[in-house]
Amino acid sequence: MNPAFADHPLLRIATYNIHKGVQGLGLVKRLEIQNLGHAVEQLDADVVCLQEVRHHNRREQRRFAHWPDVPQAEFLAPQGYEAVYRTNAVTRDGEHGNAVLSRWPVLGHRHEDISDHRFEQRGLLHTEVHIAGMTVHVVVVHLGLVPASRVRQVEQLGRYIEREIDPQAPVLVAGDFNDWGQRLTRMMAALGLQEHGARTPTFPARLPLTQLDHIYARGLKPVSTWVPRGRIWHQMSDHLPLVADFTWQD
Repeated sequence: MNPAFADHPLLRIATYNIHKGVQGLGLVKRLEIQNLGHAVEQLDADVVCLQEVRHHNRREQRRFAHWPDVPQAEFLAPQGYEAVYRTNAVTRDGEHGNAVLSRWPVLGHRHEDISDHRFEQRGLLHTEVHIAGMTVHVVVVHLGLVPASRVRQVEQLGRYIEREIDPQAPVLVAGDFNDWGQRLTRMMAALGLQEHGARTPTFPARLPLTQLDHIYARGLKPVSTWVPRGRIWHQMSDHLPLVADFTWQD
């Protein structure tokens, strides 16, 4: 085993759909991005995978006096972390997409459009992170709302991994899969990507009934999977964050 692993034996990954940093509708709509910043820091994860991250939004910036002066990924990154963001969707007022926040050096990143139809703009963000002397490939996804689209998007994800990532390299795929069943988990297992333990409900945040958010791994040993508890976590987004701890394989 790499001697550096002894100094960092546990790898913590989190995934969180932050609902663009706002909650509520109409007159009761509120800005949660400041609270989310504190929450991300509390997760104490080596890598945080985020979905529905705004790069900018002119309408919301006019509405909220405390809208951050920098893109949300940069704002949410704890001190010492590197933020990587790529746009999935362009709207009339701005852009939003996926992001990775890493306390370890980022070696490179790329983006691939996985949109399945013209009504939903979706993408995957692939980041290479240098952790304890090893390159770990972290792929963040936010899949579509249509079941058949999600199947095709996982198939595209599989082709991407086969094309772009060394088969011996450790891989983590995390994000909002928008799937209420087990079909995609079986598809991911067929790609060699496994999920640890029983289902862990993450949605809706106030009364979690199902697990839409997942972390799949190849080349890493799962230790535990959990979600933070407490009222504040129910208020910041319609999803709860999912956190998974891993150890290194020999």
